[in-house]
Amino acid sequence: VQLQASGGGLVQAGGSLRLSCAASERTFSRYAMGWFRQAPGKEREFVAAISWSGGPIYYTDSVKGRFTIFRDNTKNTVYLQMNSLKPEDTAVYYCAADREQYRRDYEQIGPADFGSWGQGTQVTVSS
Repeated sequence: VQLQASGGGLVQAGGSLRLSCAASERTFSRYAMGWFRQAPGKEREFVAAISWSGGPIYYTDSVKGRFTIFRDNTKNTVYLQMNSLKPEDTAVYYCAADREQYRRDYEQIGPADFGSWGQGTQVTVSS
């Protein structure tokens, strides 16, 4: 699955952005999708994930209540709505697809389960 992320930009603290990740293949709907981020000098962080059928399955604690992941399988696109942004949300954001089609068990899903990475989109939150 080839992925193209977009929607990043510069925003003031407290503002909102919506990231999009478009897939090139119709098989998009078979895969759980994830959003990750990497800030300068830090390791990549698993931010959120959504099942192939559309149910949110993971949010990292720091974004719960502020970020929402959702998808539109008719558009082969997954989104990350980011509200109440904080300077610590500044990072390059990446989307990725699950390596497994139609996964049923999400209890142990983690970053290693994702491949097919898209290019990142920069999010910068000013204080």
